[in-house]
Amino acid sequence: MKKKIAILGSTGSIGKSLINIVKKDKKNFDTILLTADKNYKELFKQAKILNVKNLIITDEKSYLELKKKKLNKIKIFNNYNDFNIIFKKKIDYVMSAISGIYGLEPTVKIIKHTKKIAIANKESIICGWHLIKKNLKQYNTSFIPVDSEHFSIFYSLGINKISNIDKIFLTASGGPLNNIPKSKFKAVEISEVIKHPNWNMGKKISVDSATMMNKVFEIIEAKKIFNLKYEQLDILVHPSSYVHAITKFNDGMIKIIAHDTDMKIPIFNSLYDSHVKTIKTDQLNIKKLNFLNFKKVDTRKFPSIKMIKKLHNKETLLETIIVLANDELVNLFLLKKIDFTDIFILLQRLINMKEFKIYYYKKPGNIDSIISLKTLIKKKINKMIN
Repeated sequence: MKKKIAILGSTGSIGKSLINIVKKDKKNFDTILLTADKNYKELFKQAKILNVKNLIITDEKSYLELKKKKLNKIKIFNNYNDFNIIFKKKIDYVMSAISGIYGLEPTVKIIKHTKKIAIANKESIICGWHLIKKNLKQYNTSFIPVDSEHFSIFYSLGINKISNIDKIFLTASGGPLNNIPKSKFKAVEISEVIKHPNWNMGKKISVDSATMMNKVFEIIEAKKIFNLKYEQLDILVHPSSYVHAITKFNDGMIKIIAHDTDMKIPIFNSLYDSHVKTIKTDQLNIKKLNFLNFKKVDTRKFPSIKMIKKLHNKETLLETIIVLANDELVNLFLLKKIDFTDIFILLQRLINMKEFKIYYYKKPGNIDSIISLKTLIKKKINKMIN
């Protein structure tokens, strides 16, 4: 029987990688739904390739453009509330790959409609893990993380319980600016910042890699997903990105998980059950294994890592504020309204404001309250830079 699947954010890099896997094995998959924000041309193209009958496109103008096309029984929707119309019963698998905080609502809403959800959206996990976890339990839905680091931790656990973990090390390539001196950071060009040495990523995540803010986010994600304390998590710079996570257990054993710098590997493993199908990858890279070159993060060069020390083991809105403020500041950098070094300076200034310090001790709320907080942060940042 074919697996019934859905892809939220199918026109992004993760979505496209999954589409490439599924289209090579169409006999085993029935793709029920694809979604996008504005890229209706790519969405329509994907729908034709996989014979998809339901599409959601959230941007109003793009929705109207798509409605003009010759659709051949394809149903077009404009709202995630239409999940209740699209899904008559639980499907087998959902990939949640919508970028940004606006991926949280559809991620939470679709959990009840699927047996398994793979999540590649940092903002959803950081800002809404309490909502995701509640729905996973309520609707008996299994979860698998797709980020290479978190999937590696997930994979390394095997039969081990989370209580057996002593310490986990996430690896960081050092990003696009790893070999550029800090003295040149202020004048660095956008083209330099978004040119990642190992991964083919979007602009926003490439900037986060350059500031190493992405590692702050991954530490927060790991803490939430695996129910750990921040003291059990650390970061090692590893320029080749061959090793993704190192897990040290209480019995003294250490697992090192390595794979090629290709997101199709964790995506493939999230889709297929163990040992059902194999994936063609490169041979073991002995050269990389002989020169792993691990080192501690230089926090003078990448001060964003210091933010981890501000975080509490209890659930608070501080993590949400950091994510939402960083999103806005990265966007301003890409629009050339602030310098690269301003991202961290302004972020630190914002979270130290008296009006935001109260959130250090407030618990996360519902989706509407998170979106309201995003609006408040955006207004405050725009006031700061003007």
